[in-house]
Amino acid sequence: MKNKNVTMIPIYVMGKKFEVPEDLTILKALEFSGFKITRGCGCRGGVCGACATVYRKKGDYRIMTGLACQTVIEPEISLVQLPFISARKAQYAVRDIDTESLDLVKTYPELMRCMGCNTCTKSCPVNISVMDYISAAIRGNLEEVVELSIECVMCGLCAARCPAEITPYNVALFVRRLYGTHKLKKSPMLEQRLKDIESGTYKTEITQLKATDVKKLQETFNELQANKGASV
Repeated sequence: MKNKNVTMIPIYVMGKKFEVPEDLTILKALEFSGFKITRGCGCRGGVCGACATVYRKKGDYRIMTGLACQTVIEPEISLVQLPFISARKAQYAVRDIDTESLDLVKTYPELMRCMGCNTCTKSCPVNISVMDYISAAIRGNLEEVVELSIECVMCGLCAARCPAEITPYNVALFVRRLYGTHKLKKSPMLEQRLKDIESGTYKTEITQLKATDVKKLQETFNELQANKGASV
């Protein structure tokens, strides 16, 4: 039975019409329509990148991209989920690579096919300057690639839309791994904290946390966030 206080609007999922409440996200609209999402659904917070989607709005010729958990539906929107994007991922041993003599183009030769069309950037649901970090990769500027791509959610929409068939997110992942392994200075505090964990310094505290009920854990987490990392 429909709630009279809820406005229902038509949407199209893979060409089939459904009536759903307005103001739902694409992901919730799919579930309301009876679809059980077993792949292409994750955190629901716009972080994991699992729910890549493409859609068209009524009267608009353009194909649009987004994350289904963050994109709100509109009347007569036509949509489909992308549960998986087939993309090339180079094989490499990060620790064996010499970053001083590294030529990224040898690992990802398709980089040189970039036409500078900026389609990748326009497709990114988290507004990363994808074309700029691809340009940095071609120049061999690892640090710039890391800085520009660090917020990537690995949804794959840039690769799905790239006319040069580049896989930007895998290129960026490769560079971040290289940079973290060979360039980034390791914190002495991290080394000490790892030793503390191995020696059992926090064993009692961890045991207590594991035995704590979910509600209390949520309260502790919220308090921790409110105090910006201060001890609780």
